[in-house]
Amino acid sequence: MSSPAPKSPEQSEKSKKYDRQLRLWGDHGQKLLENAKVCLINATALGTEILKSLVLPGIGAFTIVDGEKVTEQDIGSNFFLENDSVGLSRAKVATSCLLELNPDVHGDYIDESPEHIMAHTQAFFNNFSVVIATSLPEKILLPLSKQLWEANVPLIVGRKVHPDNENPDLRLEDPWPSLKDHLNNIDILKLDKKERSHVPALAILYYYLEKFKKDHGGIPITQFEKDILRNLIKGGNCFGEEDEDGNTEENFQEAIHYVNTCIGQFKVPPQIQALLDDDRCTNLTQESSSFWVMCAALRELVQNEGSLPVRGSLPDMAADTVNYVALQQLYQKQAQLQAEAIYRRALQIARNLGQAPDTISEQEVKLFCKHASELYVASGSCIADEYQSTAFDISSYLEDPDSLMLYYAIIRGLERFISEFNTNPGQFDDQVEPDVLKLKGIIGKLLAEWGCGQAIRDERIHEICRYGGAELHSVSAMLGGCAAHEIIKLITHQYKPLNNTFIYDAITTNSATFVL
Repeated sequence: MSSPAPKSPEQSEKSKKYDRQLRLWGDHGQKLLENAKVCLINATALGTEILKSLVLPGIGAFTIVDGEKVTEQDIGSNFFLENDSVGLSRAKVATSCLLELNPDVHGDYIDESPEHIMAHTQAFFNNFSVVIATSLPEKILLPLSKQLWEANVPLIVGRKVHPDNENPDLRLEDPWPSLKDHLNNIDILKLDKKERSHVPALAILYYYLEKFKKDHGGIPITQFEKDILRNLIKGGNCFGEEDEDGNTEENFQEAIHYVNTCIGQFKVPPQIQALLDDDRCTNLTQESSSFWVMCAALRELVQNEGSLPVRGSLPDMAADTVNYVALQQLYQKQAQLQAEAIYRRALQIARNLGQAPDTISEQEVKLFCKHASELYVASGSCIADEYQSTAFDISSYLEDPDSLMLYYAIIRGLERFISEFNTNPGQFDDQVEPDVLKLKGIIGKLLAEWGCGQAIRDERIHEICRYGGAELHSVSAMLGGCAAHEIIKLITHQYKPLNNTFIYDAITTNSATFVL
């Protein structure tokens, strides 16, 4: 039978409220979220949708910086603004509406332009966990980008125009001594049918894996070799007996399933080895983050033991409680021993670097070790460097008429148009055609700077001018949700963030990411 699930303690009101998301990023992720301070620059439709999707899961606090007043155009595109808001501070109205969504969240606003804030309070934006900027002109965006990049504060930039199931970590190919002794003491040949039905699948898999290794001189790597192992489990001797419907016992079915996911895997996946060989791991300094200090300690353990630390958890499987719990305790103890070793070494490394004693916590190391096989670093790039670079090679993308990269060129041209003329192209009906020519010239100049011979079709440029900077709220809601997901990843340090430019076409509902 399956092992019984542990009884859950009584949930607090907050746990009940955030139950769904706690299952995704856990207590530690929620705590980071609740301690986060987020700044939104410009309460546009896109900006408020992003912030909405952060307020609902319970960020700690937000501040909206926006010196604009609510206009009729805002009312038509932003669900958070109503007719009686026209002429009022957009930051104030948006803050009030967003705070109604979640009483746990604190929020305030500054009714000043971001340009004014940067001119008078240089380090203001450095105090936030994440800064979100929407519809921000290049002349403000670029210095802000430089400033936040140097301050190590993530900057999410958005402008609208009209991302895991883990395999069980069983270590049966090379079990540690206590696990090996335990599994060797389970003699499947001598078990009767009832006893056999209570044996955990990993014990069955280990038994037949050892038999395979003895017959073939190693572990199964190829699909053909794994098929041999599966057939051994299914039809070996009197085991794997089928019932009257032709079904194999449940624990034997599970063992067959684990052949593909738990045997023949890398002891240290290549992407993790690359991380451990990274210069930031091998050449630590006093400024190194706790992450890289833990990586250095992990690197030493891998060099000594040849594998990553044990995750310490077992999947649910058909077994009696005694057998399952005994195995579970073995895995948990080994994971604890390895985590403690890495914690001690990490503290020693941090001390040698002259870092504070509380730089690394034991809980942080345990979490790090549990997910050691899933570590991922996205370094990103500075938006100011991207905008000032002329080394783009996007010609191959633009050769494909369906590539979304053409919208990147259009958006960059749009940004430059706004910087030069201080307005959106097509803002006024009588200026649509003249602005088409201006925008076409700007985009052509950009493409020439990048060394691209292709041209953007006139009808695409005309459409950008025709919509005159309008925002469709349905598109804002879509992009707002996407951006909020990425911000939660950055705050909780969980799941892989997009790297680094995301483009969404609402007409075709296609999206793509590009590393620029």
